[in-house]
Amino acid sequence: MKICLVTAFPPSRWSLNEYGFHIAQELQRYPFLSLTILADELPAPAAELPGFDVIRCWSPNRTLNQGPLLKVIREVKPDIVWFNLLFSTFGNSHHPVAAFSGLTLPAIVRLCGYHTHVTLHHLMDYVDLNHSGIKAEHLYRLAGSVATRILLKAHSVSVLLPAYRRALMQKYQAENVHFRAHSILTTPEVPDLAKRGTHQQRILVFGKWGTYKRLELLLEAFEMVAPRMLAAKLVIAGADHPMAAGYVESVAARYRGNPRIVFTGYVEESDIPELFSSASVLVMPYSSATGASGVAHLACAYGLPIISSDVGDFLSMAEDEGLAIEFYRRDSAQDLADRLLEVLSSPARQYEMAEQNFSAALRMTKPQVVRQYLRSFAFELDVRTRAARLRRKPTWTPLHSAMMRAVAPARSGLSVASEKGFAEMPASAPLILEVPPAYQLGMNRLKAVPSDEGRLAHSRPQLAEEYQEELSVVDRAA
Repeated sequence: MKICLVTAFPPSRWSLNEYGFHIAQELQRYPFLSLTILADELPAPAAELPGFDVIRCWSPNRTLNQGPLLKVIREVKPDIVWFNLLFSTFGNSHHPVAAFSGLTLPAIVRLCGYHTHVTLHHLMDYVDLNHSGIKAEHLYRLAGSVATRILLKAHSVSVLLPAYRRALMQKYQAENVHFRAHSILTTPEVPDLAKRGTHQQRILVFGKWGTYKRLELLLEAFEMVAPRMLAAKLVIAGADHPMAAGYVESVAARYRGNPRIVFTGYVEESDIPELFSSASVLVMPYSSATGASGVAHLACAYGLPIISSDVGDFLSMAEDEGLAIEFYRRDSAQDLADRLLEVLSSPARQYEMAEQNFSAALRMTKPQVVRQYLRSFAFELDVRTRAARLRRKPTWTPLHSAMMRAVAPARSGLSVASEKGFAEMPASAPLILEVPPAYQLGMNRLKAVPSDEGRLAHSRPQLAEEYQEELSVVDRAA
């Protein structure tokens, strides 16, 4: 299978560059895959990461990226063109036309005859534009709605929260939307609690600062915590958001003489394990969100307790994925200080949250999630081939959806039947996996009781061991 992955990619620091890197890194592990990364152009020449085939053929904030991108796609001739997108991937709030133009690319690439998939990290319907500094909110909402409908013209779309899938199905009548967990973008490490809280209680914040991620409220809360928790230390990791140049430096200048507040600046990939494993708690002082939090999932990989503002997306994420997050009232420094004191003063609570978050991380590792994508791609390509053979028409014609329904099972790939996701189920509850006929072959080794609807009931404790062994069988059957 030949895949073109359209994403921001290091050494670029544009949004989703880390996510794109980790997805590409996992795809490289499959010898039967040929991966070409169609990445954003760099502002200054820099060496590419070794081991990756990278072609830089589009640029953020440029209105017309269609020509250069399509030229490369025609040269590569991929089986799948996979887009890793935010609504701001192709342009920020200062370049809304470029942003909108870029979001038409999946539909245009499909019209050119290529199979397209979009991983959409947020929905404009859920973005709090008041806290994002956006003017002309109604115009942005309208443009976001139109852009969403255009994105849904891709062959399939994956979203990272079950609530997003429900919204796309109910509001936009979408039929080609899947829920995929954000995934843990590193190998989960069993937390070494001996590193935490022995001499210092390290409060960690991590991100790109200056837009909806700001530090003022956190610093105000820390001033309340510091006199009552003498061992507490605040570690502020990360650099400026591309739209807020100079923000971190301006905040750091006000606290330069305070030894209990440390600014690390940009954190290299190799330094992340030590940064997270030595922290006592992660704080997410966000005024809004753009989907599932990559930082929260990173904290789970290291078994780190989390304290977050009560942003709706994060409330849904915690419920759907079974994360241990203490929430404080957004814009309330006092409530944040109270939550910090509660967690930092209770080793038992820290241990309980660490255990729960690490357990959640094991349920959504990067190999598991990427394998779901690949099985879905293989299935969709098979359906597409059969449909084309039956109708002998281009797959972008209006008849394509009807042909897909005629020749395909009710669903492609394996998916959790409950739209709220598997984390919501109690540990003893059966996990229902929908199994299309194309995947029935080889499933007999699963120790499960098939229902008359072709579904498998499985308990979550068994799933971790037995289902992983079965994945190779399912892949061959597909």
